[in-house]
Amino acid sequence: MMMMSAHTAIWFLPFVTPIALWVAWSDMKWMKIHNYAVLALVAVYILIGLMVLPFQAWLWGWASLAVVLVVGFVLANVGLLGAGDAKFAAAMAPFIALGDLSLFLMLLASVTIVSFVAHRVARRTALVQGLAPGWESWHRREFPMGLALGPSLLFYLCLATIYGTAAS
Repeated sequence: MMMMSAHTAIWFLPFVTPIALWVAWSDMKWMKIHNYAVLALVAVYILIGLMVLPFQAWLWGWASLAVVLVVGFVLANVGLLGAGDAKFAAAMAPFIALGDLSLFLMLLASVTIVSFVAHRVARRTALVQGLAPGWESWHRREFPMGLALGPSLLFYLCLATIYGTAAS
C-alpha cells in the first residue's frame, strides 16, 4: 500500500498551497471554482509528480483522477455537488496516496463540518459581511465546497510532511 512520503509532500506543498487557498477564496466570493485552478493543480501533478513520485505511482494517480471525475460528475448531475467541486476533487485525487485514503476521507469530513459551521456563522456576522461585502456565498443556500476541498488537501500534505513514510 503506497503512502505519501514526507519528501513528496514537501515538494508538492509550495505549488499546491496558493491554488488551494485561491479555490477556497474564489468559491466563497463567486461560488465558483475556476477551470484554470483545476488545470493548475493538474499541471502541478504532471510536473512535480513526475519528478518526485515513482513512475508507477504517478500513473496510478491518473486512474484515481478518472474515477473521482466520473463519481463527481454523477453527483453533480443529481445535484449533490457542483461541477467545479467535482472537477477540483478529481484534480486533488492524484495527490492522495491510496494507503492514506481512509485518513484523507476522515480529514475531508472533519474539515467540511468545521468549514460549514464557520461559514454559516461568518455570514451572519456584520463584521465579516463588512470585510467581504457582496460575496456570493453569503446569499446562497449552497455551501462553497471549495472552502473545504482546498484546505483538506493542504492539511493532508502538511500531515504527510510530519508523519509521511520514510520512503521517497
